[in-house]
Amino acid sequence: MRNALIVAAAVIVAAGLFIVLRPDNGNDNASGGTTTSATSRTTTSTRPPAPPPAVNVRIVVRGGEPVGGVRNVTVAKGRQVVLIVNSDVADEVHVHGYNLKRDVTPGTPARLPFRATINGTVEVELEQRGVPLARITTQS
Repeated sequence: MRNALIVAAAVIVAAGLFIVLRPDNGNDNASGGTTTSATSRTTTSTRPPAPPPAVNVRIVVRGGEPVGGVRNVTVAKGRQVVLIVNSDVADEVHVHGYNLKRDVTPGTPARLPFRATINGTVEVELEQRGVPLARITTQS
């Protein structure tokens, strides 16, 4: 009888050691049991990077002509652009290619926001006067 108890105790100990020391196959819920881990994991939040700030293109028009001449601006494709035109003459600012138009009057600037999606160069002009203000080139 005593030998039977020793054998039974050995089987119980061996079964317990097998359960505790068995290799983890990554299928924790296959047996319906719950396992715990002694290690803790720190989860860090991965936010997408903030978009770059908009490219502000400021143009001043005096006497119907852009101060400093026609602006040449290069921006990366997908970048937000804000064209701000202050003028001492009334007209319409037109961004060709994007077909954006805004009235500009003395004391009231024209503000034209857009995302640079067109590869190549687009012209910006005072539409009625036909005066070029800028060339905006988008590069990939």
